[in-house]
Amino acid sequence: MAEQPQRESTYSRLGRELRAAVLRHDYPDGVRLPTEAELAETYGVSRQTVRRAFQDLVAEGLVYRVPGRGTFATPREEQYLRQFGSVDDLMGLSIDTRMDVITPLHRRVDVDAAERLGLNTDRVHKLAFLRLHDDAAFCHTSVWLPPAVGRLLESVDELTLPGRPNAFTVIGLLDQRLPEPIAEAEQSITVAEASPEIAEHLSCEPGRALLRIDRVYQTVAGQLVELAISHFLPEHYSYRVRLRRSGQ
Repeated sequence: MAEQPQRESTYSRLGRELRAAVLRHDYPDGVRLPTEAELAETYGVSRQTVRRAFQDLVAEGLVYRVPGRGTFATPREEQYLRQFGSVDDLMGLSIDTRMDVITPLHRRVDVDAAERLGLNTDRVHKLAFLRLHDDAAFCHTSVWLPPAVGRLLESVDELTLPGRPNAFTVIGLLDQRLPEPIAEAEQSITVAEASPEIAEHLSCEPGRALLRIDRVYQTVAGQLVELAISHFLPEHYSYRVRLRRSGQ
């Protein structure tokens, strides 16, 4: 029997919803977020659950707390340090960033990518794009998809035509079209030098050290559906994970 996805904890779900609200700028400068008591009543949870959710947002730099006054969103110009701790966080990139396609979705032969995706063919679909925040590019991503998965996105004009800014994420588009939802991603993080092409797109010098994030996504049924390799300017990326002792 296939292992069932782990259920999201109450405080993680609350934190995700608060994070999305802050990133949408529902609480502009000077506007207080709801209090622990207000959120506890609204969501039907304990104040300790709310406190844990707030602690995560404070650690991420998205909000700050003022004793006796409440919790406030960090000013926008200081706020954008993206934290990734789940597939939902990655899908949430569409909240406050945009995708600019630089190499439209197309079919090609790529033996290495096909092998990474476990295919019995060497043909894949590929696209490349920039991720921007406030018109500043902070990430270059190349995506490879199995042929059957790539065909699901061929009707999305924004992916097939360059220069069509949009608020999509590839995994968000796939999650709406795949018969099984995306459940997890295997990720590796290394350092790589900026190639001349990537440096030009990210407006940095060639050879600059970038964070190289390699992810392979799979559905709840275990189907590999996407290989994505991203190069981030390091000042715009942080990684968050909770570590637990075994048996706890």
